[in-house]
Amino acid sequence: MGRKFFVGGNWKCNGTTEEVKKIVTTLNEAKVPGEDVVEVVVSPPYVFLPFVKSLLRSDFHVAAQNAWVSKGGAYTGEISAEMLVNLDIPWVILGHSERRQLLNESNEFVGDKVAYALSLGRKVIACIGETLEQRESGSTFTVVAEQTKAIAAKVSNWDNVVLAYEPVWAIGTGKVATPAQAQEVHADLRKWVHDNVSAEVAASVRIIYGGSVNGGNSKELASQPD
Repeated sequence: MGRKFFVGGNWKCNGTTEEVKKIVTTLNEAKVPGEDVVEVVVSPPYVFLPFVKSLLRSDFHVAAQNAWVSKGGAYTGEISAEMLVNLDIPWVILGHSERRQLLNESNEFVGDKVAYALSLGRKVIACIGETLEQRESGSTFTVVAEQTKAIAAKVSNWDNVVLAYEPVWAIGTGKVATPAQAQEVHADLRKWVHDNVSAEVAASVRIIYGGSVNGGNSKELASQPD
């Protein structure tokens, strides 16, 4: 079963209006296959979401970098999924390792956030990944499976979920999991989904790799079967 290729760019907490304009101009001029072949999603900081959406070519889409776990209210500094609906922002990144590590978001909390965003019709890039200490202790797959299990416990329809495997030790460090390392985790993850969710979801769900990906290594990473 063919899976549509997915490319996502997380801009994190970076950018000014002028810098954002430059990035969008570069993206708008890019030559890429049609939407039936590849899906391109970019995730600017919240304050730039409507701005980027207004300038970005129509075949590329925009994601928020986070959303609150339930309906809005007295949650200073948070953004609700309802607001993303109102702004017509189709995608949201949830469970990114920086939020797990820096803000102590638990596996269960991330699972709840994924379920809530999906319930409001948002598409979710759900992030999972191990720390360097966990990889060196040989517990990579146990960690990744537990993170995925907490998401799977709350999700009944996987059509709008992309799993993003992002080893924490490779994010912004310049260290990259080798294509073989990435493929090994992706294959194990797909097997876990097969055994614990369904064969159909295992075949169709897209699992992307993130962590110091660039123009020099993306082609080899992209060529891996999973």
